[in-house]
Parts: sequence; structure tokens; C-alpha cells
Amino acid sequence: MPNILVTGSNGQLGSDIKELSINYNGNFYFTNKDQLDITSKKAIIDFCEKNKINIIINCAAYTAVDKAESEKILADKINHRAVKKLANISEAKDIKLIHISTDYVFDGLNYKPYIEEYQTNPKSVYGKTKLDGELEVLRINPKNSIIIRTSWIYSSYGTNFVKTMLKLGYDRYELDVIFDQIGTPTYGADLAKVILDIIPNIKNRKVEIYHYSNEGVLSWYDFAKEIMIISKLECNINPIETKNYPTPATRPHYSLLNKSKIKKDFNIVIPYWKDSLNECLKKMGEKK
Repeated sequence: MPNILVTGSNGQLGSDIKELSINYNGNFYFTNKDQLDITSKKAIIDFCEKNKINIIINCAAYTAVDKAESEKILADKINHRAVKKLANISEAKDIKLIHISTDYVFDGLNYKPYIEEYQTNPKSVYGKTKLDGELEVLRINPKNSIIIRTSWIYSSYGTNFVKTMLKLGYDRYELDVIFDQIGTPTYGADLAKVILDIIPNIKNRKVEIYHYSNEGVLSWYDFAKEIMIISKLECNINPIETKNYPTPATRPHYSLLNKSKIKKDFNIVIPYWKDSLNECLKKMGEKK
């Protein structure tokens, strides 16, 4: 029976993995930053040796995209240097590593869905530190390990766009939401299931990168509109341009991920984004 360490287990994806893990074979060890300091090589080694860890799912990350612009050192420490430590330990101790990354490693200037091999060019501190983490995993190359890039993640857990829209939808009659950033949301529970399903089938000598989000194409405006429709909230959503909502960090204008590789290699079917949103809102008791 595998011994599986899940870092960042209080986050959205980590929480979804925790909920689903009861249906899977393995001894799961769910940790947060207070239980395991992934910036400490000794702490990671001690934990892995004590619990005989042979699989690590790294969900831990510095995800405050705008705040990262002014907290570069901290973002780099978690998204880059800690990942380097995890990769080094995984390589040395023959641990399978599943590392979660982001669409922010791209510049968002593309015109067709990003395949894994496209040139990376992050435009934010968050994106750069996540890319630096990826590059360490690729360079160190722990056996039987993968990187999964995802986008627009939301869940019934944690803080996310869906929960923000619901809160504002109850409080306001109208909202302005950006319509010129295009991509696809990812329901955390869907990604969690895929990760747990594919673990036994990850067998590669060279680290592979995969893309995963739900199916479909939409803007944040479309996403917000559908949240209000499903929840039957009478809040009018107004489309605005990115230039009318300035933020410290630059967001990709186009971050659609091509999922052909992960579907082919692991024979998975990815749910349509509206179906997954329905599931999430139903779970949260918001579907009317």
C-alpha cells in the first residue's frame, strides 16, 4: 500500500484530494505549513523517512498573484526553492512526485490552446516563480514524476472566484466582470479525482508535463453570468475590459490549455465546465 504525502492540504485542491482519498488505496498524510515546512530540506527528509513516503502530491504554493509582486522573496521560496528541495529528495529516495503548476507560466498572447511544449514566458512574479519550480523538477528529473498545469481553479473549499461571485451576487444588484480574458475554469474535485486515478499509471523515466482544466472556452464574464443563472441570483453582470480593472500583476489574456496529452496518455474523460460548476454549486447548496 503506497504512503502518500499531500502538501498544501488546506488549500482548494488539497482539500478535494482529502475528501476523495477515502475511496482510494493508500496511507495518506495530509500536511499544511504548520505540520511540514517544505522550505526545510531536513523537515521533508525526516517526514518522508519516518512515514516511508513513496508518493508526493505537491499542492502547496504561494498563490496570492497580486501580492507576489511585492513579496517576491517569499513567493520564490515556496514556488521555486521548496519545489527544488522536494524534487531533489524525490530523486534521491525514488519517490514519485506530482507537482501542480499553472497557466501563468505562459504570456497569454497565443491564439490557439497551449500545448505542453509551447514556449513559456510568464508576465508576473507568481508565474515566474511557478515556472522556476517547474524547471527544477525537469532538471532534477525524479523518476515516475509529472507536472500538471491547471487554470482558474475553484472548489467548494477555500477562497475562489465562484465564492466571491456568490457573496457579491447576494449583496449587490450589479457587478463589473472582465470579458477579455479567455480560458477555462477547473473544478478542484475533478482534478483531484484525475490525480488519484492516474497515480498507479504514472511510469516514466523523464518528467512529463500535462495540462488539465475542464472542457470548454469562456471568459470571466461568462463564468460569472453562469454562476448567477444557476444560483438564481438577480445580479446583473456587466462586461468590462482588463484595462478598466488594473491589478498589480499582469494576467494572461488567453490561457486556454490543450488537454489532448493527458486524455490520451491516461485515457480520461474531462467534464464540461458548466456541468462541473453545477456539481460544485449543488454541493455548496447554492443551486436553486
